[in-house]
Amino acid sequence: MRPDTPAENVDHNAEAARLERTADRYPEDAEALLLQAAAHLELAGDRPAASSLYDRLLAAQDGLENPFLVRALKAANLWEYGHEAEARAIIEGVRGAAPRDPAPWVIVAEALESHDELEQAQETFTEGARVLLTDVAEPPYSTHPLLFGRHRVRRMLGLAHDDWDVLADTLHSSPVSLDELHDPKRVWSLGSENPAELEAEISRLRAELGTFRAALSRPFPVAVLHWSAGELAELVAGYPSLSSEYPSHEEHLATIEASLRELAASGTPNLGIVSGTVPSYEAFAASEGTSPAEVSLLPQYATTLAARGRAVEWPPQRGAACWCGSGRGYGECHGE
Repeated sequence: MRPDTPAENVDHNAEAARLERTADRYPEDAEALLLQAAAHLELAGDRPAASSLYDRLLAAQDGLENPFLVRALKAANLWEYGHEAEARAIIEGVRGAAPRDPAPWVIVAEALESHDELEQAQETFTEGARVLLTDVAEPPYSTHPLLFGRHRVRRMLGLAHDDWDVLADTLHSSPVSLDELHDPKRVWSLGSENPAELEAEISRLRAELGTFRAALSRPFPVAVLHWSAGELAELVAGYPSLSSEYPSHEEHLATIEASLRELAASGTPNLGIVSGTVPSYEAFAASEGTSPAEVSLLPQYATTLAARGRAVEWPPQRGAACWCGSGRGYGECHGE
């Protein structure tokens, strides 16, 4: 689907079928493509077909990058068409696994919230925040929806602000405060005949829409290209001219970390790392009609991988393994 295609003009079934065909052609990107296809099927109202795609992904769970995200999406989808018991069981499984990715936490918590399970939603948002944000000085952008959702549910429950609610207020950049956006009494103003109340509600809705648009318009990460030791050795052996770009694997890893830290210090948001493979790179070079030996092709390849959803967030979440593949924690490896 073209980015400028109006949502009301999208044939969601056709788009889902196109994405499935593309996934068959590019199995390395199948997870991201099939998740998009499932989303289109949900929008088309074919929730059983969407569940089938989630099941297809979970059947190959060993190869999934984000299995808990798939499970969370499946649970939310199942609940929407009457499979509450199964959805609840999956949600409990996701919570028990305590994933290090904020997205599954947000999805299952919002599923509970949408079905008026506010206490359980609040507990789920809080569990996610505890797992991901304890002793974290600056919450990554990907965790902001976790804090905002928690703030919203706690406001509906009438709970007093705590430190994470204050942090959510600080991170929120809209001209309308979170307290006002999440005010449970807002629903009454929608039926008001008072022009002042209606005008205030219109302002709040515009602020919310602006926040959603800002989130949706965030570009894919500014991604730095990473090669494993084996892939880099194969790349340089096949294209010796690239040895000037990659004198050694150790220097390559050090350059990645230094580049990302420099970008972060300059205020560049949404940083990530993409891992390349020689066959994928050669195929990309062929599609561009360029030799893989061209140094200028490397950043283009990184950008393409990021656009396909292949980037992993940098810096890694607290306690996560280092991006370099050493198996050590990031704080004990390149995060030292």
